[in-house]
Amino acid sequence: MPQAASADGVELLELRVLDGPNRFFTRPAVKLEFGADEPGVAAEVATAAGQTIRHLYAALELSPPRLTMRDSADRHRAAIAFPWHRRAIAQAVGTAASRVALGITTERRELRALRAIAPGPRPHLPTPHVPVVAITGTNGKSTTTRLIAHIAREAGRRVGMTNSDGIYVRDELVEPGDWTGFGCAGRVLAEPGLQLAVLETARGGILLRGIGYAANDVAVVTNVSADHLGLQGIDTLDELAEVKAAIVRITRRGGWAVLNADDQRVWAMRRETRAGWYAFSLEPDSPRVREALARDGRAAVLREGVVTLLRNGGRARKIAPVADLPVTFGGLSTYNVANALAAAAACDALGFSANRIAAGLRSFTLDTGANPGRLNLYERRGTLVLIDFAHNEAGLKGLLEVARQLVADRGKVRLAVGTAGDRTDEILHNLGALAGAGADDVVICEKRHYLRGRDLESMNEILRAGAKAGGYRRKVESFPSELSALQALVRRSKAGDLAAVMTHAERAEIAEWLASVGFTPVPLARLQVLLAS
Repeated sequence: MPQAASADGVELLELRVLDGPNRFFTRPAVKLEFGADEPGVAAEVATAAGQTIRHLYAALELSPPRLTMRDSADRHRAAIAFPWHRRAIAQAVGTAASRVALGITTERRELRALRAIAPGPRPHLPTPHVPVVAITGTNGKSTTTRLIAHIAREAGRRVGMTNSDGIYVRDELVEPGDWTGFGCAGRVLAEPGLQLAVLETARGGILLRGIGYAANDVAVVTNVSADHLGLQGIDTLDELAEVKAAIVRITRRGGWAVLNADDQRVWAMRRETRAGWYAFSLEPDSPRVREALARDGRAAVLREGVVTLLRNGGRARKIAPVADLPVTFGGLSTYNVANALAAAAACDALGFSANRIAAGLRSFTLDTGANPGRLNLYERRGTLVLIDFAHNEAGLKGLLEVARQLVADRGKVRLAVGTAGDRTDEILHNLGALAGAGADDVVICEKRHYLRGRDLESMNEILRAGAKAGGYRRKVESFPSELSALQALVRRSKAGDLAAVMTHAERAEIAEWLASVGFTPVPLARLQVLLAS
């Protein structure tokens, strides 16, 4: 219920019913968010709304709920939240309390109306009958999800998987679309005959409806970095981390929280879980790894170039050299090395043997079938094309890291930069700066269907200003699509050059065009030759 306003300038920005575990509680909740022009005023109104919620519940002879409040970083917004047992009455109480707090009505008047409302249904979340792995983070969610599901399938398990491309049952796409929100779990867990559910769980779904299941057996958090800030009441990295930690808070006792020990916000989530601590890290002797092991936890680390699993007092188990794993791009892609560590940890937590994990990691290819749009590399007569999602700063850094190492001194890195419009001006500027500093040739690939309220030209100008700040001195052209931008870069590429595009919407069209003009996917063996030359 947006935009209920009072005369003093305070307004109810949102009343949202969350049907599953969420940022505030490990059970369904109601959230009221208030906004005000003056700092601190929204918190005062939220506090008053919380007091009214307690009064109304008591007057209805219901147990007053727990309350929690969050104040925004600039103190212009504040949210009050409480768990619900019966949906209809909880939502009605929230509405009434907001009206009272805003001075629109009185408790007595609202109470008369509330007594006529039926309580409504109890929370209903699917009860998992198979182990559930939940994966979240800013970058690497889809790749890690696909890796875990692939390892399990190669080990003979019947797997249901959800990610940003769709719902997969036994490796078959049964429902295309972005299935990383509330409804995906119910769809997979209702499927008969499955032995494992692997669920990508995105920020947006947690904020809009909550998590679509009550508990998981393994939670994986890849990282927390700047993305989607300024949306749905989340402005800071700490707030974003609190949202993503929701999957860790609902991990079963006896399960495992697989946490990036190289990311301080992710590692801090260990304090919020009942589960065992399973660290993964590029630093084998990290103090955080030692902390996990000392607590009878486990760790997946990169030791002398090898994915290695550790247990306190146990023998280190070597899985595979990262240079032999296609997903790591011959070891070039640092963030995919981390994703491989996370996937190995999750599969070890599920009980898969070291040999099964190694076999799955070795057979997972970076192509449009296994991992579409994630570091897909093509070649034609010495010219390379690299397709990657790279939708934020961390993703673009990783893309440029790989591109620069592939090209070395043999040619130029040509980049088509672009992202969706629901990013802050700062993030857009930083993307432009990264492109300007890291590429020899920069163009903009517009995503006209993903402007999300942005003005196209102003967005392009922010990217251009960022490129200039990054040291790029040439004119930055813009093209109306990802495909047209890539085609322009390929036309001016020579043998030894690499053309990269941040691909969000046109993966299929780009793959079809590349095939039509003679580009072929680069397998690991060929990649290793390129790296050795």
